[in-house]
Amino acid sequence: MNFPIDFTPVHVALHHAANRYASGDSFRIFHGRGGCYEDLHWCAIDYFDGLWVATLYAPTNEETEQGLFDLLVAHMFATGAHDSTLLVQRRYLDGAPWQVIIGAMPEEGTAKRGNLQFALNFNQQNLGFFLDIEPARKWLEKTASNKRVLNMFSYTCAFSVVAMAAGADSVVNIDMSRRSLDVGRKNHHINKLDTQAVKFLPHNIFKSWGKLRKLGPYDVVIVDPPSFQKGSFIATKDYAKVVRKLTDLVEVGGHALLCLNSPEISFTAFHKEIETVLSEDVCAQEGKFELEQKMAACEDFAESSPDHGALKILAYRRVA
Repeated sequence: MNFPIDFTPVHVALHHAANRYASGDSFRIFHGRGGCYEDLHWCAIDYFDGLWVATLYAPTNEETEQGLFDLLVAHMFATGAHDSTLLVQRRYLDGAPWQVIIGAMPEEGTAKRGNLQFALNFNQQNLGFFLDIEPARKWLEKTASNKRVLNMFSYTCAFSVVAMAAGADSVVNIDMSRRSLDVGRKNHHINKLDTQAVKFLPHNIFKSWGKLRKLGPYDVVIVDPPSFQKGSFIATKDYAKVVRKLTDLVEVGGHALLCLNSPEISFTAFHKEIETVLSEDVCAQEGKFELEQKMAACEDFAESSPDHGALKILAYRRVA
């Protein structure tokens, strides 16, 4: 027997969201995955400039799904969004297929962040812009002016856009996916940013240390890899390899921004692993790093247990 789901937390989230649409900024409306709402762990709702996206991470019954969709459509109409679109993505199915509930499937879309825009891609699982890592973008925005930046595992180069818009001298983006880097170039052009001082390297990072050293050193090094990508990166064994290279890349006085999105690894365990690697004899002899700041996902991504939240962010400064 299926008991009705209490959608009160979604009602409350939508009520608060109504006051944020006018800014145009993209944001997470409702975060069920953080464990704060036991009966709603299977869904999340995001807003992208007139586009509502409901992401379903686990199957539920048809009546419950329809109840969520009806609630969202009613909210959209109540806010005057009669010509807008509601999409659903079912992550629990192979290929993470999309479904249009109202409106039309967009050929392209944008995520907005203040005066910046980022291209969205509806032909893949991830849209191309991650809302949860906003605290890291804000940190970079305050740090990047007149800095040389290395953006490793750059994906669609959102960090690069933020850095250049904040006055960075240069950015080197490196990622194995040429297609993602092409989107990165597009993101710079959308924002009318000069790319003469921006590099887009479609290379395997683990085979490119020599090239990255020649292009450095850097004032800011960003490490934001996938937690697991078959054949290229497994966080539990490969993250430490990247950290061991920081002394070759980060200028004394420079910064390292270390990010990991993995619910399987606690914040405590991640921090301990980084500290262990940085204190190894070879690393400690070649350079010294001090922790400046610990950050979790932005406030829209509430977690019942912050230490076990998916996203972890550590900002270090090289002091010697």
